[in-house]
Amino acid sequence: MSEQGGELGGMITLDGLTKKFGSFTAVDNISLSVGKGEVLGFLGPNGAGKSTTMRMVTGYLPISGGRAMVCGHDIETDPLEARRCIGYLPEGAPLYGDMTTRQFLGFIAEVRGFTGADKKKRVETAIHKLELDAVVNQPIETLSKGYKRRVGLAQAILHDPDVLILDEPTDGLDPNQKHQVRELIHNMAKDKAIVISTHLLEEVTAVCTRAVIIAHGKLVFDGTPDQLQSQAPTHNAVTIRFTSSEGLVIKSDLSSLPDVARVETLNGTNTLMVIPAAGASIVDAVGICVRDKGVEIDEIFVERGHLDDVFRQLTLRG
Repeated sequence: MSEQGGELGGMITLDGLTKKFGSFTAVDNISLSVGKGEVLGFLGPNGAGKSTTMRMVTGYLPISGGRAMVCGHDIETDPLEARRCIGYLPEGAPLYGDMTTRQFLGFIAEVRGFTGADKKKRVETAIHKLELDAVVNQPIETLSKGYKRRVGLAQAILHDPDVLILDEPTDGLDPNQKHQVRELIHNMAKDKAIVISTHLLEEVTAVCTRAVIIAHGKLVFDGTPDQLQSQAPTHNAVTIRFTSSEGLVIKSDLSSLPDVARVETLNGTNTLMVIPAAGASIVDAVGICVRDKGVEIDEIFVERGHLDDVFRQLTLRG
């Protein structure tokens, strides 16, 4: 069981969750817990089992083994109460194309049990939060992919659920719309447990407090975005761009510094990258070495590391 989400009994709790399709195991014994206030980035390559996991948690797909609990309700034995606690945005959210935006959200409100003034208020609030005023009277089939995605997100938050499960929530959105949706998620996060399935690694650092990566149906990482980034091969590496190629002569001096694994010359440039062993902090030692050798530099900076490198490293194992 992951310690990141707290003890068993979070707002979402998966305990040995497994899904088999015949002899193929799509999700293999996943256990984790997501607590109130967490925004969990659920990552993995195509076919890793992300959407299958989310469909089991929301009750859209039967579970082969283990269990999924939502706000204390077992999704198999108490499905209606569990689903009342969930706002779900599936991949390619199914929308009724002949309905207008307002008609569709009104229909969802009625399905959720809202009537009269309460129904109207919830529909208007969702329209306002997703900035859908310009398209409220348009048939959904005439909307752009970005607007359809926002309508899908509006129906997921309409009943103000304690748990949000969002499959690719910013898919098809332009940069301004992505920022708006991320701000909305950030503002809602304090009182909810939110799971975001995404293939966009930038989403992790932009909105998530925690990241989980699965590959081949198995959980391979569970930690904070900073912890994920710290696993990059170039985390805490120091890049130095010299004024001229003469500065490259200190490469051997840099190589001999404590905690330095290796020094690379970036092709065709007057630039060295000093890579630490095990992500150690070497910037002070590198700076002193450069100063003592009297070489002129144009730029020196510390690398944070690239999430795509870590993602490949974790998901291509085995």
